[in-house]
Amino acid sequence: MNRVRKVVIIGPESTGKSTLSAALAKAFDTVWNPEYAREYLEHLDKEYQEEDLLKIAKEQTFREDLLAKTANNFLFCDTDLYVIKVWSEAKYGHCDKAILEEISQRKYDLYLLTDIDIPWQPDPLREHPAPEDRRYFYKQYLDIVQRSGIPWINVRGNEMERLNLGKAAVQALL
Repeated sequence: MNRVRKVVIIGPESTGKSTLSAALAKAFDTVWNPEYAREYLEHLDKEYQEEDLLKIAKEQTFREDLLAKTANNFLFCDTDLYVIKVWSEAKYGHCDKAILEEISQRKYDLYLLTDIDIPWQPDPLREHPAPEDRRYFYKQYLDIVQRSGIPWINVRGNEMERLNLGKAAVQALL
């Protein structure tokens, strides 16, 4: 049985992560793990709090591990716990130790960093539309992938160009 390779699509808000994750899963006839934070926040009837981030992190990784069992060679992850780390540090000035510990235990095979070269799409769950915020968060994720020791590529361009870059990087894993 082949080992499932995990590919993380990471980047700031409104940079096409979900679109790319779904398209790559379709292209490689496999499954993808949507960002659980969106589902969680859509059903939350109050302003989210710091403790919500830990709940989101636990469910995100639970679903990732569950989907890895049914994946066909690849599992595409629409974000990983680094996104929650960056989110927590930006909003609360720190990140829960349990999330940091889980980050250190998880293993991935490739990062696809989505660039901020596409227009911001307004959404009630998104918090940082200003160009300087988008640049700041992009630099945070760039630093993460550069320091990760895991292969990564920058994904930019229109939807088809992003998909083609992603597909080529994933093919290189084979």
